Amino acid sequence: MNASQSMHLPLALLLLATAGTVQAEGPVYQAAPCCSLCPAAHDASRYTTNYQKNFVTLVEAQGDWLFRTREDLRTEFQTTSTGYRRLQQLHDAFQRKGIELVLVYQPTRGLINRNKLDPAEMASFNYQRALTNYRAMLGRFREMGYNVPDLSVLANEQEEHAFFFRGDQHWTPYGAQRTAKLVAETVKQMPAYKGIPKREFASKVVGRMGKKGTLHNVASQLCGGSYAIEYMDQFATEPKDASDGEALFSEAGDPQIYLIGTSQSAQNYNFGGFLSEYLSADIYNAAVPGGGFEGALLQLLGSKEFRENPPKIIIWEFSPLYRLDQESTYRQLFAMLDNGCVGKPAVLSAKTKLRPGTNEVLVNGGGGLKNVRNAQYQVDVRYADPTVKTMQATLWHLNGRRETLKLDKPKTIDTDGRFAFELRTDSDWADMILLSLELQGPPAGSPPQDVEVKVCQRNRNAGPAQHTAQTEP
Repeated sequence: MNASQSMHLPLALLLLATAGTVQAEGPVYQAAPCCSLCPAAHDASRYTTNYQKNFVTLVEAQGDWLFRTREDLRTEFQTTSTGYRRLQQLHDAFQRKGIELVLVYQPTRGLINRNKLDPAEMASFNYQRALTNYRAMLGRFREMGYNVPDLSVLANEQEEHAFFFRGDQHWTPYGAQRTAKLVAETVKQMPAYKGIPKREFASKVVGRMGKKGTLHNVASQLCGGSYAIEYMDQFATEPKDASDGEALFSEAGDPQIYLIGTSQSAQNYNFGGFLSEYLSADIYNAAVPGGGFEGALLQLLGSKEFRENPPKIIIWEFSPLYRLDQESTYRQLFAMLDNGCVGKPAVLSAKTKLRPGTNEVLVNGGGGLKNVRNAQYQVDVRYADPTVKTMQATLWHLNGRRETLKLDKPKTIDTDGRFAFELRTDSDWADMILLSLELQGPPAGSPPQDVEVKVCQRNRNAGPAQHTAQTEP
């Protein structure tokens, strides 16, 4: 075959004709792990931002898995005597309103995915102590009357699909699914569940989600480099009787089960959808990403939905990383559960404009001193600007004592510029008489802020049955 003949052969035949004489080798690559934690990642002092402090300190594990020593490998699960007392009061207050609470107390990455740890870290992590203490905390919640699914059965998982993302503190949709199934088993045993309208739901994979992990992100901030995006199945849940194109839960009516919690309960992971599937019931999802322990509950208590359609059951999901004994949290929760001063006569009230600096808003004494005893009263502050997320107050008492109170609402929750809170009752504060209230105004150079403040009596059926003076041991 000459050159002119070869020019007319099909390309495939030409390649076959030359294959015996030319050997082309492909490129050869040497692969190595992309990332390794630097010394800074093991130094707690290098975690300088508020965001980074949630990840102290990172530990490298198998296959790009990362763990946090303080949170993921914790062995203690508990709160203080104040926390237990206030949690009990909170349960009782909701029960008096005919609402049952289900606590979804998340297990840690160390409990669930300890098999991803390197041998040295696994040996140093006291898994049995962590599991025992976690189960004990679930038991403490149950003793208070909460409905508590036993999520400890998820520990030391050997499932094909991991419960958590390898580089992120959130559970995967598969973790959310397994949790929802256990939660549903608990809810189905509750008397309140029997009267809830039933409707069939089905969940299915609708695509893939990419997760740029939070732990990976912090590792990159401290050490440089980057990690690969982790991809995972994404689910959606729809009513079985939904017509094509029907919006999710668009015909839900008035759900009698509410879901509150953190970003774990957000739509990405379909926790609420799986709950609907396993409970055969509509779920109103009021979770708030970035809301912390109390954010979603505070937002819910102030919402029109809660006032007009109070649920029979609230499923409350939160993480062990949150403190459960913050007195300012419970003072707000009880006041909001009582709807502040709405529908109650105000013993003290004022409408004014706050200017930069300290503003005296209320004074007890005009027309005679009123017996505004801390144990019986609460305060309702409403800013005209609904975007206000911080309130700083100074409360003076007749005996000369003062309390400085700063309430910060998560940026992700809707507060309508409202801050309701009970007057202080811990230790020896319960019998003190409120004399005046001051509020900090806007930053220097800002226009005045319109605000309305009321002080009113509490509804004993909404808050704690009684406040007793108690000093921490």
